[in-house]
Amino acid sequence: MPPAVIIPTYNESDNIPNLLSQILALPIDAHVIVVDDNSPDGTGQLVDEFAKADSRVQCVHRPGKLGLGTAHIAGMRRAMLLNYDPIVSMDADFSHHPSYIPNLIEGLARSDVMIGSRYVPGGGMQGRDTKLRFVSWGANFFARTMLNLQAHDCTSGFRAYRCAVLESINLDAVFSNGYSFLIEMLYLCQSRGWRVGETPIVYEDRRAGTSKISRAEIYKATYTVMRLMYRRLRNAKNLLLNRVDPTAK
Repeated sequence: MPPAVIIPTYNESDNIPNLLSQILALPIDAHVIVVDDNSPDGTGQLVDEFAKADSRVQCVHRPGKLGLGTAHIAGMRRAMLLNYDPIVSMDADFSHHPSYIPNLIEGLARSDVMIGSRYVPGGGMQGRDTKLRFVSWGANFFARTMLNLQAHDCTSGFRAYRCAVLESINLDAVFSNGYSFLIEMLYLCQSRGWRVGETPIVYEDRRAGTSKISRAEIYKATYTVMRLMYRRLRNAKNLLLNRVDPTAK
């Protein structure tokens, strides 16, 4: 089956037509699933018009702004239902350039999850001020340290998953929404033993529209890391007890 590219959207009418055109022009026969949260600017309707001209595009319409995490899950479920494999996720604002998608998919020849990474050689950021760069670096350092994550870019939403990886995860049990969803998904992938790889990307600040990252999202991400760290420590304790006493509960 061809790959599917999942794009959550909310008020991305300035970006989505050009983005869809560039993805469909890639030499990988990609299909696109846009998950739109009833954008007031008509993003969903633009996607519907695009879909009339190209059957490789479809839009999942949701009744309101329900969060980034649930949007990813809705797209993943639709892609798995249609047997697409692999499944790529990306932002709609050109901070993730579609030209990197083939590299992500090619990387799945040696990994089960591929991340478009800002923090490996060749990667970087353009157009972001020093404060936002520091917040991004700090969030990644915090998540990697607390959860023992092997990836360098734990908060990147530009990823490619083998379908088997997503099928192994109980998506109904993923607690996080927002941007912290990305950290939790990576933690779940690694804890299940899936191979995680990275390919360099240059992250560009959005071309049009406004950023959707808020201070509340930062607090949520911190809570997610602490919650998952507690789970990790608890699991490690239980494993140790079972090794010492096989009858221990």
